[in-house]
Amino acid sequence: MVGGDGVSVVSNVMLSVTGYDIPTADQFVAWIGTECPRGHAPEVRGGVGTLAHITGPDNRWGGYKFPECDVYAGALNHADLGALLERFGSTPWRVPAAVQLLVMDQEQMFFRLWMIRDGQVHQCVPLSFDEDADGFWPPGYDQFAGGE
Repeated sequence: MVGGDGVSVVSNVMLSVTGYDIPTADQFVAWIGTECPRGHAPEVRGGVGTLAHITGPDNRWGGYKFPECDVYAGALNHADLGALLERFGSTPWRVPAAVQLLVMDQEQMFFRLWMIRDGQVHQCVPLSFDEDADGFWPPGYDQFAGGE
């Protein structure tokens, strides 16, 4: 989906929960698909995409063992990430200390990890890593990324 200005704003999102929170995760994912506001038009709800349960019994997951967490993932378009984090924190998780939300917003190169501690959502990592800082990109990166 493309916004009215012709620009797509994509956020890669992953949610990890214990098996105890699969029903709650399913409700959270349903909220994203139907109620999550759009960042450029908060009065518009839904239509930003959704997350798929990628570790469910019918899905492929690497390794020889079953995972010990349940992971949901997807690419959201124009999602209001502030509203997403607020909903994440206010969701009644059965094991809130085990729930993790990873978000990589448009033009970012790594995920930020959000967790719930003492009833509050906290960004755990990275705390201050800056993609624009000197030394983030290796020398000559532009030539490999299609730059001049």
